[in-house]
Amino acid sequence: MSDPSAPTRPPLGIVALGTYVPERVVPNSEFEARMDTTADWIESRTGIRERRYAGPDEYTSDLGVRAVRDLLSRDPDALKDVDAVICATVSPDALMPSTAALIALQVGLVGAAAFDLSTACSGFVYGLSVAQGLILSGSARRVLVVGAEALSKVVDPEDRNTAILFGDGAGAAVVGPVPAGYGFQDFVLGADGNGGGSLYLRCVAPRLPGGVEMTQAVGMNGREVFKFAVRVLGDSGTQVLAKSGLTGADVDWVVPHQANVRIIEAAMERFGLPMSKATVNVDRYGNTSSATVPLVLREAVDDGRIQDGQQLLLIAFGGGLSWVAGTMKWWGGAPSLQPRPAAEVGAWA
Repeated sequence: MSDPSAPTRPPLGIVALGTYVPERVVPNSEFEARMDTTADWIESRTGIRERRYAGPDEYTSDLGVRAVRDLLSRDPDALKDVDAVICATVSPDALMPSTAALIALQVGLVGAAAFDLSTACSGFVYGLSVAQGLILSGSARRVLVVGAEALSKVVDPEDRNTAILFGDGAGAAVVGPVPAGYGFQDFVLGADGNGGGSLYLRCVAPRLPGGVEMTQAVGMNGREVFKFAVRVLGDSGTQVLAKSGLTGADVDWVVPHQANVRIIEAAMERFGLPMSKATVNVDRYGNTSSATVPLVLREAVDDGRIQDGQQLLLIAFGGGLSWVAGTMKWWGGAPSLQPRPAAEVGAWA
């Protein structure tokens, strides 16, 4: 529980939200012709029915820019006073310049601090915590946090362990002041490099310090990642609830990383909550890594499930191996955080 004697922090939270997914839909059936699998097998093991792939000339910065423009289409003033940009990604356009700087250039934020954050699927929620820290330290007034991935560019299309899982997409959120009683409460972050060999993407070194040889494409030990995910999602979620002075009974919605529906089901069981309280869209987008949390968050806001004043628990795990959990009281008062008319819900996809 938070220390009541500690100085009161100004309330900060998400004040704008936008998303984008590419047009190309890739159903499970596309994998049947080139690998030993079936559409039904993929769905039964992962919960995934389809995912989106970026076009041949569409890369991570392009997806991120489209997510920011979606945000601006619903709130033209959303980037006012933004003076820092964080892009969470493991599929950057380049190591330098940062993808954050490329996005900032194209959305009118030249001069803002800009850097990439690399914790894979944990990245967006990590970014929210870092954004809060920048603002509380006085280094920024408002921060644009983008989670964007073009994972179809970095997976081996013939590898059944990875190709069936990953998709492309992007989400963007502005972090800034919110009314009293709303916003972020606490975060729990961590990583364990012992698991680095279970999920990796090579850059410069041919092998990890422990001796694991890396291929050019994403490599994953699915069994080990699954066991890790089930454990750390439950543990970190429980820890951040206790840190926030909350219990599972206080949570209106769990917003989890969308890797595998079985992992989400196991985490919800750990919290003692029904699956009806989890926001899930892994069936339609697969694992978009750092983009999953903003994609499913916006979807639940758009269709009216997540409403003003509700208690959220955000949980994610990723490469590192890393984990993060955060609690927040949702503020729905900004223009881009309003539910959309039923006829418009899903139109962005």
